[in-house]
Amino acid sequence: MHHELQALLVLLISAVLLVPIFRYFKLGAILAYLFAGVLIGPECFQMIGNPQAILAFSELGVVFLLFLIGLELEPARLWTMRRSVFGMGLVQMLVTGLVLMGLAAIAYFPIKAAFIAGFGLALSSTAFGLQLLEEQRQLKTLHGQGAFSILLFQDLAVVPLIAVIPLLSGVGTAATWTGTLRAVAMVAGFIFVGLYFIRHLFEFIARSRVQEVFTAMSLLIVVGSAILMESVGLSMGTGAFLAGVLLANSEYKHELEINLQPFKGLLLGLFFMAVGMSLDLGVLLSKPQWIALALFCLLATKGVLIFFVGRFFGFPKEAARNMAFILPQGGEFAFVLFAAATTAGLLLPEQTAVLSAAVTLSMAATPLLFALNQRYLRSFSEVSERPFDVVDTKDTVVLIAGFGRFGQIVSRFLQTQGITFTILEHNASQVDVARRYGRKVFYGDASRKDMLESAGAANAKVFVLAIDDAETSVLTARMVREHFPHLHVIARARNRQHALELFELGIEQVHRETYLTSLEVAKEVLLNLGAQREQINKKLALFRSHDERILRKQLAYKGDEKGLISLTNQANAELAEILREDQSTLAVQP
Repeated sequence: MHHELQALLVLLISAVLLVPIFRYFKLGAILAYLFAGVLIGPECFQMIGNPQAILAFSELGVVFLLFLIGLELEPARLWTMRRSVFGMGLVQMLVTGLVLMGLAAIAYFPIKAAFIAGFGLALSSTAFGLQLLEEQRQLKTLHGQGAFSILLFQDLAVVPLIAVIPLLSGVGTAATWTGTLRAVAMVAGFIFVGLYFIRHLFEFIARSRVQEVFTAMSLLIVVGSAILMESVGLSMGTGAFLAGVLLANSEYKHELEINLQPFKGLLLGLFFMAVGMSLDLGVLLSKPQWIALALFCLLATKGVLIFFVGRFFGFPKEAARNMAFILPQGGEFAFVLFAAATTAGLLLPEQTAVLSAAVTLSMAATPLLFALNQRYLRSFSEVSERPFDVVDTKDTVVLIAGFGRFGQIVSRFLQTQGITFTILEHNASQVDVARRYGRKVFYGDASRKDMLESAGAANAKVFVLAIDDAETSVLTARMVREHFPHLHVIARARNRQHALELFELGIEQVHRETYLTSLEVAKEVLLNLGAQREQINKKLALFRSHDERILRKQLAYKGDEKGLISLTNQANAELAEILREDQSTLAVQP
């Protein structure tokens, strides 16, 4: 027990130290976990000596991930994806597997070993692909759904690939067909139970009103469905995904998501570290040229083939390229397939070591390739594959960036006053909804200089910054201040920290989105308690004036938490004193 706790402590310390550092340099959490795994693994500092045991356990992270994704997919929606899953997924698997098999044969692999190597490398990493899409909030985009369809089919394809190993090794048995029938019967029975019994079981558990029991039930459904499917030869992820789909219409869907999100995040991090630990540095150093060649062939071949398969199935060029940069890596199931093939004598240990190293390095390279695509190669928005609208407006007076709830109200009032304005919104679905209601909204990225130029920024007078995302808002504000200094910027801030960042850029008119509403609610409370409106207004004016001054002072303490706390406490005491000294005491009824 002491040894296991010590290993857990090492894993937690590694994650806590390295993830924030990698995030700071915008390298992503996945690379941090991989690097941490290499450092603490048996090939480097040897803090943990058995990465395979951790890898087997941490695959539960992929299981939880697939269950949560299944919760987002109602059965009817999954049915609409059948062409992408069983059409594009099947073609990608066959074409990529055969091409990589041919390359392995050229590298003097025997034909059976080449088959295992080719189709094993054709599998992509569900954990890496879906985690990247989730981090960038792109899972529901066109390329996100396409990538997910391919990954889902690959997870299903693992079963026949593992089943064919005994046949290739000459140990084939009639039990193969029996196992297949058992798997089909198990899936059918699982669907029946999921549709007619699991919801009632959740209802019974919910009536107990004990949160930890509901959490335990959530874990039981995920882990139980995974183990059940694995017992008949299917992957654990397939079972969890199927369970998620069956519960997608359940009234307990959101509570399940809340309960399982922490487990998913921790276990996925553990999985990525286990992959890093499994990298054989000895093979990497002894055969660098072979591994480099295998890595290049894997990434280039899969990337190119996925692009053309995507185009063949009607995906736009941008979406197909995005998929190619998300799925070029090898997958976690490749390790399982190669290990089984080695045990059966189909792959030599040195061949398995080279292939496994190439898969691990391809996983490490994927976040970098994905970031390269996002930064330098994409033509359109990161949340859509369609081109931005062509905006050619020269007579606009006001530019509005963002058409969420804030930008909508501003534009509605300006329209009643006959003021000419142009709206830019970077969310394609939001634009489509607005247009259905007759609003003239352009699909475009307001953080791009060329987009603002075409929208008439050179002649406009006012720029309303109504973008919801704080990071994008600050980026846009910086670009406007640099390239269009004549524009008078009026900005919406999500919170106090966002406001401070905008003040730092020299933007004077910053409005916190819930600030005035909160004061209005406080005013209504006092009115209902019997205070006089004039007295309340005077007190609120004093409060606002003091709070605005303090907000400006806090700018000097950005990054100094101790100084900021001291200033805030002092300011609150001063505000209480000012309001006490004011002559107009609120007459509140007891």
